[in-house]
Amino acid sequence: MTNAASAKLRIQELRESINYHNHRYYVLDSPEISDAEYDGLMRELRQLEAEHPELVTPDSPTQRIGAPPVEAFGIVEHPRPLLSLANAFSFDELEAWHRRACNTLGRDRFDLVCEPKVDGLAVALTYSDGLLVTGATRGDGYRGEDVTRNLRTIRSVPLSVPPEAPSRFEVRGEVFLPRAGFRKLNEERASEGLPLFANPRNAAAGSVRQFDSAVTARRPLDVFVYGLGWVEGRRTPDTHWDTLQYLKSLGFKISPDIALCRSLGEAEEYYRRWLSGREASPYEADGIVVKVNSVALQEELGNVAHEPRWAIAYKFPAVQGTTRLIDIGINVGRTGSLNPYAILEPVQVGGVVISQAALHNEEDIHRKDIRIGDWVVVQRAGEVIPEIVGPVAGRRTGSEQVFSMPNRCPVCRSEVIKPQGEAMHRCTNTACPAQALEKIKHFVSRGAMDIDGIGERMCRALFEASLISDGADLYYLTREHLLSLERMADKSVSNILDSIRESKTRPFSRVLFALGILHIGEQYADLLADNYSSIDDLASATEEDLLALPSVGPRISESIITFFRQDGNKQIIEKLRRAGVRLEDERAGDARSGSLPLAGTEFVLTGRLESLPRSEAEARIRALGGRAGSDVTSRTTYVVVGAEPGSKLAKAERMGKRILNEDEFLDLLKGMSPVGTSDQSHPKKS
Repeated sequence: MTNAASAKLRIQELRESINYHNHRYYVLDSPEISDAEYDGLMRELRQLEAEHPELVTPDSPTQRIGAPPVEAFGIVEHPRPLLSLANAFSFDELEAWHRRACNTLGRDRFDLVCEPKVDGLAVALTYSDGLLVTGATRGDGYRGEDVTRNLRTIRSVPLSVPPEAPSRFEVRGEVFLPRAGFRKLNEERASEGLPLFANPRNAAAGSVRQFDSAVTARRPLDVFVYGLGWVEGRRTPDTHWDTLQYLKSLGFKISPDIALCRSLGEAEEYYRRWLSGREASPYEADGIVVKVNSVALQEELGNVAHEPRWAIAYKFPAVQGTTRLIDIGINVGRTGSLNPYAILEPVQVGGVVISQAALHNEEDIHRKDIRIGDWVVVQRAGEVIPEIVGPVAGRRTGSEQVFSMPNRCPVCRSEVIKPQGEAMHRCTNTACPAQALEKIKHFVSRGAMDIDGIGERMCRALFEASLISDGADLYYLTREHLLSLERMADKSVSNILDSIRESKTRPFSRVLFALGILHIGEQYADLLADNYSSIDDLASATEEDLLALPSVGPRISESIITFFRQDGNKQIIEKLRRAGVRLEDERAGDARSGSLPLAGTEFVLTGRLESLPRSEAEARIRALGGRAGSDVTSRTTYVVVGAEPGSKLAKAERMGKRILNEDEFLDLLKGMSPVGTSDQSHPKKS
């Protein structure tokens, strides 16, 4: 077969595959491959068509902008096409785009505007005489779906604009689901037994393209406007940057993360900042968009096919990939929970080779209908923990196997049960070696006793050498014990012993958390420390006492009572007591209502503190009688702002809360000292 003939055959295969995946992605909102794999197919097709221009046809996917609209919604003709963007996957490709623009314009420098490429659904909003009259999807770029009723439900879409706005104009933007909203939506769908959305883009598209606008209204959609489509009746700014500021003045929401760059180097710096911090963003972006700032230069550059020459999408490395699920393994956690994980054919996702991924529990596996042998979509959640989004059902052969949990613990072979009302299966043997090691790792972790120098590897070494069997044994280690381990230097041993001694002064709430009581996380540990002055008071609490606490139900109370009944746990507590670990609240004997200097105040921390960990700052607040809140509310007294604060700062400013920087916060704590108290006003159990 000649090169031309083989190219023609491959082009046909690529077109059929891309058209199929276009339909799955744009019309059905149910993709079967990752964005990176789709981009790879398109790049191969573009390359082949560039090498064989005689094979380019009008119906090629490279000649289209999007997918055809669904006529059931009603069709909107776009007066000016909504063009798609060319992609750059490296700085070399971005530089090549910039060089082509420079050559066309006959100049070496021009300003650029950089914007996050939000992962959502492109829409066009048309206003006439001050009112929103039409809202449409991109569709195929020339004809979109009429989703006006649904877009009206999005609170960040203005239903009207000020009198100074043009008489008729169109703005273009991206509808998206913030990360928190996406997680909440999938949790709700999971509880209702509905299929989960693969990613925020599909969730946004599925939310906007609803025939019942009440469904759209219940979903926390947002929108960023990124430009003007067309304008009648008024002159508009001469630059893209000023246009965005103008749209903002009319009441439209623009991304807070746009940047005006004077050179391509500044644009690359912007990209690097976004790439390193993208997971901290409240919304997902799969790259940045780089645009020529001058509108006159944009018009001079014009368009090529269905892409503007004056803008390009500079994509981030892929965070999703597709691979085969070889098997499902089981880890045993510190509470005896059996935690399934995926064993995968290695796949590169975001520059990292992934061979294992999280699967949560059996119910989650069955809800997603994941089977051993499936092709699955894998993503790096938070750029760290890989997880399986779901199966690619269309690639099944019939040989796939439905997974079921074992009835025996894979470590100690004890019976496995699934407690009523719980999602997890559990090993019934509290002496299971796997549980013991996981409990020790939890005991030394940062949110618990925070013992420097004893990480996962050291925990395993100490446990396997039979030097410790639980966390309390750490306080009885000697220099000789530690030096007996491989590759232990004298200085490292001294540091570890110092850290163990220092941990004895951790707040009572941290000790409660470190004990690893089933269902007792940091917040419940704080609640218990607020209401019980010592470990002995808590151990003697009745079910009635515990159920009287806010948010404590039968499951939590039963877990606490069961913990303190077990002889092994009693022995651990006694070892901690003999070692001098703090087993009572540092505020014991102080009245909560008025006697402590921060009584009645609530602090909310946002951003990174430089001089102390957040957990330590919150512990110091509680030690002085204050409360550490998780969100800014009407009860909030102070908001403490560290480096790189989140959205809580803006909320605090809107609500007029008192804001402290780190130095002011530390000065406030330094000036406080507990005073005497009356036992009569102490609300703790006695």
